[in-house]
Amino acid sequence: MILVADCSALIALATCDALSLLDRLFGNVVVPEAVYREAVVGTKPEAEQLRVYLNGRARALDPGRPILLDGFSDPGETEAMLLYRQLQADYLLIDDRRGRRMARINDIQVIGSLGVLLGAKRSSLIAAVKPYVQRLSESDLYLSAALVSTVLEIAGEG
Repeated sequence: MILVADCSALIALATCDALSLLDRLFGNVVVPEAVYREAVVGTKPEAEQLRVYLNGRARALDPGRPILLDGFSDPGETEAMLLYRQLQADYLLIDDRRGRRMARINDIQVIGSLGVLLGAKRSSLIAAVKPYVQRLSESDLYLSAALVSTVLEIAGEG
């Protein structure tokens, strides 16, 4: 299975020490070059962890695969959608609401970081989702209380 990942979801999974779940759930995890550059630069606490994890996973784009963007301009998310098409990937890992909407318009199968955690629990890779969600909630990343409640309920941990 091929998973193309966007930066925000990778940062979320790095924040709760769950990057390794991606390989165990999906097998082949790749990113476009724009996502790699975005993930590993700067002073983000996760930058070094992402640099190690993403080493050798960046892929170049074939510019001949158009998608409908409708004014959408985020380079990492755009390249991730293009790479999804190019590789005929199974999933696009993306958390951004606007990016997910644009992906769905383009018939791209999306999964978010919380969906990865739920999948990991269903596959018995983790015993509980709650500790991961708590780490995310305690970080600088925004999770609405309603979303946290829904995820914990789906996981049977509400």
